[in-house]
Amino acid sequence: MNFSELFRLSGLLSRFSPDGKYLASCVQYRLVVRDVNTLQILQLYTCLDQIQHIEWSADSLFILCAMFRRGLVQVWSLEQPEWHCKIDEGSAGLVASCWSPDGRHILNTTEFHLRITVWSLCTKSVSYIKYPKACQQGVAFTRDGRYVALAERRDCRDCVSIFVCSDWQLLRHFDTDTQDLAGIEWAPNGCVLAVWDTCLEYKILLYSLDGRLLSSYTAYEWSLGIKSVAWSPSSQFLAIGSYDGKVRILNHVTWTVITEFEHPATVNNPKIIVYKEAEKSQKLGPGRLPRPLAPAETKYEIASGPVPLQTLKPVADRANPKIGVGLLAFSPDNYFLATRNDNVPNAVWVWDVQKLRLFVVLEQLSPVRAFQWDPQQPRLAICTGGGKVYLWSPVGCVSVQVPAEGDFQVLSLCWHLSGDSIILLSKDHFCLCYLETEEGNSPASGQRLQLRA
Repeated sequence: MNFSELFRLSGLLSRFSPDGKYLASCVQYRLVVRDVNTLQILQLYTCLDQIQHIEWSADSLFILCAMFRRGLVQVWSLEQPEWHCKIDEGSAGLVASCWSPDGRHILNTTEFHLRITVWSLCTKSVSYIKYPKACQQGVAFTRDGRYVALAERRDCRDCVSIFVCSDWQLLRHFDTDTQDLAGIEWAPNGCVLAVWDTCLEYKILLYSLDGRLLSSYTAYEWSLGIKSVAWSPSSQFLAIGSYDGKVRILNHVTWTVITEFEHPATVNNPKIIVYKEAEKSQKLGPGRLPRPLAPAETKYEIASGPVPLQTLKPVADRANPKIGVGLLAFSPDNYFLATRNDNVPNAVWVWDVQKLRLFVVLEQLSPVRAFQWDPQQPRLAICTGGGKVYLWSPVGCVSVQVPAEGDFQVLSLCWHLSGDSIILLSKDHFCLCYLETEEGNSPASGQRLQLRA
């Protein structure tokens, strides 16, 4: 495993291009585009204010930079560096900006969600979509880029409009049976739209592309409800993370629950492997003293059951309590599901989707901040806000110290689409972690660490 040198960063803004050739990062008001393989700077752009959001177009030819405080979006071209575009929303303000799947239209959401403005880079035309709802996840594109679903609020009622992305014409409009719609998400095959209600009302609705209600599911009443939702890559399963600490799996045939995954405070099943992160004891030679400022090395130990997990008692009198399943992610091959129960914050649970059972549990020394699957194989990367990155696969797991000078805390991470590298993000810097290929070589030079799971 190799690590690159550290590069400056602002706002955790660093993204791989969709084609995997480029890496964009922001330093205050500057946008830096690097070659992924050499990390040499290809383009350097200067924006009018500090960048708060960046996003690549689907074809990797353009990149937008949003400056919400000034209501501005600037677009830059990699093929024609002298070309640029500036979009000013003026007094309407700006709270969100994203690309359409064709990479030639930009959707800007104004302050107070008064409207969504669709800007065309080709014709310079402008279209307006009224009544967007201010919610957790209110805009969803189908994976093939043909349609977009928009959550709306009209006359104190929730509804959904489906538009054709090629001409932005309305295809379907229908009301939803929700009290306060919280989010929408298409199945990967683009045939079913999941709509879920506020956390105060446990309800998830499944709609077809033509607006027909296929099914409605409610697990319980009079308690906090849905916290997270994730489709399986095959569109066969819908995982619903709930505030009661359970994940419910719905099947795509009858839209009924086929199993429930619980997250107990103690793992009692002796057949379940529990990896616990532990600090390595320092082996010192004669006359040598330990280095007090050196980061503590850690390793994984297999715990014998029953294994109690570190739990967090939620504060009952505050909003957004740290309870329930807050993170869900299916592996790209549809074999595994990774979850985090927020009141057991140090643990990552990996479930076998084929056998519908718990496969393994990883307990870290610190609360898990993020995890993400390798796009090419069942391999999970985890970070906890410290100086280490953790990798799990069905053959084992490993803890790796990032060999960076100073206090480099990994707050977030993102895989390259090839699965050969991971970008590690801290507050002020980022670096790339290169994993060895089958030939035993890494794409870039750096410090080599020998790893054994």
